[in-house]
Amino acid sequence: MAAAAALGLVLAVLLGGVAADRIPQKRILVTVESAKTVAIATAAALSISGALELWHLAIVAFLLGVADGFFYPAYSAMLPSILPAGDLLAANGFEGVLRPAVMQAAGPAVASAAIAIWSPGGAFAIVTVTQLAAIAVLVFLRPVQLRRELGAPQHPLRAVASDLAGGFRYMVHTPWLLATLLFACVLVLLIMGPIEVLLPFAVRDNTGGGAPEFALALAAFGIGGAIGSLLVASLRLPRRYLTIMNLLWGAGCVPLVVVGFTSSLGLMIVALFVVGFAFSAATVIWGTLLQRRVPPELLGRVSSLDFFVSLALMPVSMAVAGSVGEVIGLPLTFFIAGAVPVVLAVIAIVAARLPADEIAHPLDGDPDAVPDGEAYGRADDYGSATTPNVVSDTKRGISTEE
Repeated sequence: MAAAAALGLVLAVLLGGVAADRIPQKRILVTVESAKTVAIATAAALSISGALELWHLAIVAFLLGVADGFFYPAYSAMLPSILPAGDLLAANGFEGVLRPAVMQAAGPAVASAAIAIWSPGGAFAIVTVTQLAAIAVLVFLRPVQLRRELGAPQHPLRAVASDLAGGFRYMVHTPWLLATLLFACVLVLLIMGPIEVLLPFAVRDNTGGGAPEFALALAAFGIGGAIGSLLVASLRLPRRYLTIMNLLWGAGCVPLVVVGFTSSLGLMIVALFVVGFAFSAATVIWGTLLQRRVPPELLGRVSSLDFFVSLALMPVSMAVAGSVGEVIGLPLTFFIAGAVPVVLAVIAIVAARLPADEIAHPLDGDPDAVPDGEAYGRADDYGSATTPNVVSDTKRGISTEE
């Protein structure tokens, strides 16, 4: 089921980025949530009637993955259209608290209770109702104009190919973006397997703990992330935002070394709290950075590339983690996961000259001002040759020709 959902997400997310830059994002979100509602309602009906089979669930999981592949780029591209730039950091920080609280705590708790009291089919029925509520919220959201001039009509396949190529060109020609995404890609390869696959064994073998202790470790990671998100959201975007963000991701992995070596559950919990804090704090900065510096007409595609890179090596990391842990042992595996990322972060910062870039493009001043020297209004350099230059008001989402 997890593989089906992941496959749908990976297959759809780049196309979702193209759609987010060509179709009003509200329309995408309403369509996506409607499709999810139909899929989940079908699963509920099949389950309650006793006709549900494994392949039904696989199809539903795949469709939900495809839906998420369209949802996340559209959501990321829409947020700067409905909020002033000065509110983006706070909004991303709030989401950094709310999303894991709902997805990792409240959602599973409600689902468990529904299954215990009623049935899995009943739980699906409850999800269907919450989906309808989500659609109602989106329907009443005010319309947002597309922050892009599409130019002359093109054949759909040519337009999609041109837009995808434009997103990749922008990534390759934007050093801070390319360096951070490459760093993130390797970072995911190094740490996701140890955290997702080997952490339960570290809790068991190093501390003698079981399921309750593992739950505490995960809770510490989540609580640290929530506090990190809240703290960053409560402050102004730092002057050295690129350097601090990459160092938070890199140095934030160092406590994983402790996880591999300590026999103290308390120390392991503290280490995971710090990792969660650093990762979520950096992620809030990253989301705000994309929304502030990426040209609005490219934001959907860049967001989808970010999501794709974050997912690309995750299955590989999780697949090899068990074998690597057996061959070299848990302590050395966690040592590599904790020590190497900080070196990679420094390499990314130096190689892409991020300190000079962040000084040249400050984001700690007027949040509604376009950073000096930024490549806004150059959509034709990265998208279709028929796309005119535009200057976008990121606060109101209104585009005017130069």
